[in-house]
Amino acid sequence: MTKWDDFEAFCHVAEQSGFTKAAKVAGVSKSSLSAAISRLEETLNVRLLERSTRAVRLTEAGRFLYSSIDPLFDRLRDARDETMSYSKLVSGTLRIAAPYEYSAHHLAGIACHIMHQHPQLNIQIDMRYAQIGLFDENYDLVFSMLDGDLPSSSIIARRVLSLDQALYASPDLIDAIGRPVQPGDLARMPVIASSKDAEWVFLGRDGGRETVTLPVPRLRSSNADVRLQAAMSGLGVTKITATYCEAAVKAGKLVQVLPSFTCAPLMVFALFPSRQLMPSKVRVFLDEVSHMYARP
Repeated sequence: MTKWDDFEAFCHVAEQSGFTKAAKVAGVSKSSLSAAISRLEETLNVRLLERSTRAVRLTEAGRFLYSSIDPLFDRLRDARDETMSYSKLVSGTLRIAAPYEYSAHHLAGIACHIMHQHPQLNIQIDMRYAQIGLFDENYDLVFSMLDGDLPSSSIIARRVLSLDQALYASPDLIDAIGRPVQPGDLARMPVIASSKDAEWVFLGRDGGRETVTLPVPRLRSSNADVRLQAAMSGLGVTKITATYCEAAVKAGKLVQVLPSFTCAPLMVFALFPSRQLMPSKVRVFLDEVSHMYARP
């Protein structure tokens, strides 16, 4: 295997015209430099330096080698320095995938703020509904929303937010079919569910837990806005985050159903490949997410 360190040692000696100065520049001993040159000459089967007690000069072969490889080492150092700058400079394109509900109401403002702070950063946010493969589609960050804990995985997950959920329906629907008193009453009511909902779990004020198997939904959609619009039009009862339907409740277009029972919160997780050598664009975005939710 080629020992490229020996080639770099040769460039230091050639540039400094001696071992003493070259050793100081390279931060190694004179003896190690001398050994490197000897190994290189043996490997190439040619003398590269003429040594005397006063000076070191390049042979013809040494001049050829130095002129050929020294620019390459300069480019290599430049590439190293530029690559290392990626850990400090917030630049490039940050690719994010997240559900619509979280993207529209939370990520948009964060992304705009960060792009104002870092003009060299571009952000791509894909709104996705199905489970997203972090590595399969080369995302830097994936946000996932679950009613419970995240399944075990080799991917690093950070819980960033807990969103309260509740059941809502239009006042006209409640007037027409009556207000449910117990979760079991939902069996006689039309429901609007997300694509993955098969049952809804409730906690009563006494701490009791009740699970309701959903009747066939009038509408299924992973898009929270579709469910919101359907609920406001009177098509059924839906489970949705309180922040997402806050405006509709204030406008009197929706009312909360079964307020004495608590739905499991919707947990938002940030998924990313590794904590080690995290790109600055990912670190800055996650820090801003944390700071936003920490503000009063």
